[in-house]
Amino acid sequence: MSIKKETQDISTEFLNKLKQLTSARVAIGHSGGSLTTNELLKFQLEHAQARDAVHIPLDVELLKENIKNSLSNNWGYLTEDACALMSQAQTRFIYLQRPDLGRRLNQNSVESLAKIKGEYDLAICIVDGLSSLAVLKNTSQLLKSLFKELETDNLKLAPLTIVEQGRVAVGDHVAEILGAKSVLVLIGERPGLLSPDSLGAYLTYQPKIGCHDANRNCISNIRKGGLTYIEAAKKINYLFNESNRLGFSGVDLKERAVIDQIEIGNDRNFLV
Repeated sequence: MSIKKETQDISTEFLNKLKQLTSARVAIGHSGGSLTTNELLKFQLEHAQARDAVHIPLDVELLKENIKNSLSNNWGYLTEDACALMSQAQTRFIYLQRPDLGRRLNQNSVESLAKIKGEYDLAICIVDGLSSLAVLKNTSQLLKSLFKELETDNLKLAPLTIVEQGRVAVGDHVAEILGAKSVLVLIGERPGLLSPDSLGAYLTYQPKIGCHDANRNCISNIRKGGLTYIEAAKKINYLFNESNRLGFSGVDLKERAVIDQIEIGNDRNFLV
């Protein structure tokens, strides 16, 4: 076998294995100096899906129904008492142009939350963010896995809140009004071409308005094809318990996660 032929075979084998590990555009081929028609159409479709994810409004009632069905009424009060809130960004256009307005609740929402103020261990705040698709597709299943991990017997949960036109920091405003010790924000992440439905989870201990992003712990890419709901729930539970034990969250709180080695068949991971 010639050296050229052997090199081609090795490259083909390598790329075929690599394509099993990622949905990224690997070895997609070309037609002259351009993409093939199939790849071009696929790119255009994924670009359109990413744009739609940003602009399609969140269906709050459908989200409530999904959560209720997923939890099988074990935690029904989360949906029955859920507070539908709105940030200070009145429209999607304003939301995209003024990130600062997405970090605060409007006055009506503030007044609604003030009526249920208490002393809570954890507030869960669902926010549309930059992908309502991610929230609708992943939130209910993530909560189902999360409640299997949390030690709920002695945990006082605040009523569930759902915020439209919100950014991550709007959770600080929600938690401060409610009187929650910690807040978990589940939010639609900025969509990528291959991941328009990626959900992010942000945990903050002792949240308050003006809280710095360095005080948060982020778990990203929660979706089918990304981080599984069970894995994400375990990470959230670990960070929640550790933040309560240590009295802080953020960059100083390190996650001690065990990462399983990726295997292809019976062969050792060829990337290692």
